[in-house]
Amino acid sequence: MLRYFVEVIQNLLTTGILAGLLFASCAGGKEKTRALWGALAGTGAALVLAVLRRTTALINRGWFNTWTLAVAIVLGILFIALINKKTAKGTKNTKEREKNSKQTNLCASWLPVIRALLLAALLFYALPTIFLYPTEFVLAGESVFSTDFLFKCAGYLAGLALVVITAVALYKTGTDLSLVLSLVLAAALAVNMINQFAVIIQFLLARRIIPMVRWLFSIIVLVVNNTIVFWYVIMGIAFILPVVLFIKSYKSNSAWKNPAEHRKIKAALRINRRRCFTVAAGFCLSVFSITFVKSYIGRGVELSPAEPMTISGNEILIPIERVEDGHLHRFNYTAAENIEMRFIVIKKNAAAYGVGLDACDICGPTGYYERKGEVICRLCDVVMNISTIGFKGGCNPVPLAYTLRSGNMVININDLETERSRFK
Repeated sequence: MLRYFVEVIQNLLTTGILAGLLFASCAGGKEKTRALWGALAGTGAALVLAVLRRTTALINRGWFNTWTLAVAIVLGILFIALINKKTAKGTKNTKEREKNSKQTNLCASWLPVIRALLLAALLFYALPTIFLYPTEFVLAGESVFSTDFLFKCAGYLAGLALVVITAVALYKTGTDLSLVLSLVLAAALAVNMINQFAVIIQFLLARRIIPMVRWLFSIIVLVVNNTIVFWYVIMGIAFILPVVLFIKSYKSNSAWKNPAEHRKIKAALRINRRRCFTVAAGFCLSVFSITFVKSYIGRGVELSPAEPMTISGNEILIPIERVEDGHLHRFNYTAAENIEMRFIVIKKNAAAYGVGLDACDICGPTGYYERKGEVICRLCDVVMNISTIGFKGGCNPVPLAYTLRSGNMVININDLETERSRFK
């Protein structure tokens, strides 16, 4: 239950915040309608992609994510430029204002379109994973009529509800603060684009599409390993809105003609304060979930002990019968500089084994463990597709080459030595 509650919040809250801010930036009913159509299009496309990812092998997740993020970055840059142009103060020179009138009209025409497309891109990237979570609720041989299934559904739906309520409250908060909203939205999008750019570069480096440059790789590793920092920064930027609105709710200078109008103004101010409290409560509960609850969930996971193996010359020999049972087997090797390296082996089918380092490009050397016949990343709790272990991509273990010879699995020690920096 708690796992899916935390996963939904961690993977969707940033998108929810940005969506709420983007809807709040709409100037009128037509702009909101276009934004809504963009959100619906992105949600529908994400649902189709999730189904294809679940039922076919046609979807390359890495390529789809890379292209989606690239489009989102371009749209984000255009949106920031247009919204800054829209909110810029006019000059006192009449001729200059007339000269810029065509640009202003062009900005007003394109801003709703860019906003709708940006919403579609953000939701298309974030929602497929969210839609696929329910497919993990029932394992092979289990029934949907079980307490475990109901708990998982409850956690999943509670996470969705928290994100939606917080995003709607933020949207309501931002509608009364047009100038502050423009600055907050531009800053939040800029921070999010840094994280998106790092994900793109990580994919290109992993596929050797761009050359491996040490300084660039170091920066990308730093960004990817601190993704949660961007989550906090975007939340902090968005929190400026409820703070400003809360302060304004106690400093209203609105005039009233009679007591009825006065009561109406006071009621509106109370509503604004409640919206601020809702956003604050949503953010606080989200932070609590990502810190304390997530730590509580992963408190008892320990890696299984390393199993014995034989080192012969420049090779590691593991008897095949030792890894024939289809379970996860862990081995330790002491590399140069006395660095302890771990690698795992699991039989995937009658003809193949999954062999890789007990580390991945995203989560580092945190390791994997087995739970109910599934291989799971110890850090992010992602369930591995066992058939893909031994291949690059996502949170999969870093592949390790092997051969089968005379009843043994043979691993070249040089292949381990070249990866020892991952375990420093």
